[in-house]
Amino acid sequence: MDILSKLQAPEGSVKERTRVGRGPGSGLGKTAGRGQKGQKARSKGNINKLHFQGGQTPIQRRLPKRGFRNPLAPVVANVNVGDLDRFDAGAEVNAETLRAQRLVQGRFDILKILGSGELTKAVTVTAHRFSKSASEKITKAGGKAITLAPPAPRAKPAAAPTKTKASKKG
Repeated sequence: MDILSKLQAPEGSVKERTRVGRGPGSGLGKTAGRGQKGQKARSKGNINKLHFQGGQTPIQRRLPKRGFRNPLAPVVANVNVGDLDRFDAGAEVNAETLRAQRLVQGRFDILKILGSGELTKAVTVTAHRFSKSASEKITKAGGKAITLAPPAPRAKPAAAPTKTKASKKG
């Protein structure tokens, strides 16, 4: 006997959706349970907005605009020296090996090594930037800190060609 073909929802667990505004016989016709007129009776009506604060000027309008986010700023991935201790002695550490160990993830333009933690193994680290303490700790452990050339700056997106008004012949 196949039980899967006989499965049913328990009695009373499935309730039909109430269809409002579908005539007087439904019990919620005409005004659809919203009463008559007024702000709450209107569709949307400003009261359903997430930032609505009862009519007082909302906080996003009271606070001043400040600063801007530079869309062309390079994305920097930071790795601490203490995290490099998981590599074997004499290992080459670069962006690919760090990605394989999941120490850096996602898209980034610049790889920077920071000086937090201790390094006990001699490793050769290749990155775009090193903090002063990080490079000192790497050389003290017997490794090398190789600085890469900075990546080329990202270009601004090409602007849409502007339409010029053609001279009217007449």
